[in-house]
Amino acid sequence: MTDQSLESLLADSGDIVELLRNQQTGPNAYPGVPAEYSNWRAEQMAWAKTCVLFNQSYHMVDLEVSGPDAMAMLNHLGVNSFKGFVPDRAKQFVPVTPDGYVIGDVILFYLEENRFNLVGRAPVIEWVEYHAQTGKWDVKVERDERTAVRPDPENRKSYRFQLQGPNAMQTLEKAMGQTPPDLKFFHMAKITIAGREVRALRHGMAGQPGYELFGPWADGETVRQALIAAGKDFGMALVGGRTYSSNTLESGWIPSPLPATYTGEALKPYREWLGANSYEAKASIGGSFVPDSVEGYYLTPWDLGYGLFVKFDHDFIGREALEKMADQPHRRKVTLALDSEDALRVISSALQKGDRAKYMEFPSAVYSMHPYDSVLVDGEIVGVSTWIGYSANEGKMLTLAMLDAKYAEPGTQVTLLWGEPDGGTRKPTVEPHVQTEIRATVASVPYSEVARDGYADSWRTRQPA
Repeated sequence: MTDQSLESLLADSGDIVELLRNQQTGPNAYPGVPAEYSNWRAEQMAWAKTCVLFNQSYHMVDLEVSGPDAMAMLNHLGVNSFKGFVPDRAKQFVPVTPDGYVIGDVILFYLEENRFNLVGRAPVIEWVEYHAQTGKWDVKVERDERTAVRPDPENRKSYRFQLQGPNAMQTLEKAMGQTPPDLKFFHMAKITIAGREVRALRHGMAGQPGYELFGPWADGETVRQALIAAGKDFGMALVGGRTYSSNTLESGWIPSPLPATYTGEALKPYREWLGANSYEAKASIGGSFVPDSVEGYYLTPWDLGYGLFVKFDHDFIGREALEKMADQPHRRKVTLALDSEDALRVISSALQKGDRAKYMEFPSAVYSMHPYDSVLVDGEIVGVSTWIGYSANEGKMLTLAMLDAKYAEPGTQVTLLWGEPDGGTRKPTVEPHVQTEIRATVASVPYSEVARDGYADSWRTRQPA
């Protein structure tokens, strides 16, 4: 079985949708950090009110790409333009299949001439590795595997921290002992913390300013402790694994597009190259949306809000397909604010015998690697929800969804179909349950609440009987 390829695994499975929906893998894990340092409510609120420190050193894959053809190869694989891309910059890197469907996205760091680093989920990393091995590119790739699947989990190449929130700048200034460089978005600079050289990338998540800080693994704990000490004066909170995955609900980034590589004759060599232990071979899908074929799960750059990244100023894999799609109707990325009374009805069903709705975990209610729930209007599917959880900052259950443009205007009323059909799949994260509909209001991305229904206020005025 160790020699089996993804292609042979899929051929043996018969029904790819059935295989992926019943995989024995739950949502992505966030190892290396406690589930909570304090409690997830306080940790969520800190990124909006003070600042937080995420330790991202464990759950993502890093791939260094170097050599004379490094930029040319990446330019060939990404929908992004590389015009004006110079060292000490970064960008979100999005490759697609020859048919124009998204494989995934990662952050691409331009470290120095002919040397890049890609950081994120494995599908894009594997796609780049494949082309480096099989193409005629003069490049070298070096993979730094995520902690969960490496034999030496405490020996990664780099640490990676994220400092984010209104007080992030003051915390970084104190840790450095001087004013941080004034960086534009996705620009980098070298700084010094506790005598260690650190690379700083300027970014922002959940609507708040932030920095990604990285350097050699051996320096990580020294830098982390210096940041913790500096943050004491500014209310900085450490964020655990339980909280981490929920921040995307407020920032609006969809982390879970299924790599569109399971079908298509052009991709058969790639599936034969991928092993039976690859990300794609282990990926799980959950939720109420069950298309006739796996292609129903494939997403375009426009679905994910990446339309602005697509630039036809260079030749890249999938360009012809995207040129045909460009002027077609596209789904739009939105936030759905779930009706609080309906959400409470779902949650309270756990406090009874008999039929129950699918359990809603807090703060992230995601129970597979790739969640796909149907969004309905008058019983018809008008889009899919891909990430769901609770925001303590908004006091709401939110989802990130992609809807037909007609229904994507803020204020539109839709329905989320929550739970899986026929009592649920065989995934270990799924208990017997019945599907139920939850009313929802379409809102913008990033989220800003469009209507407060008064329900959240009314409970405060009620006295115990």
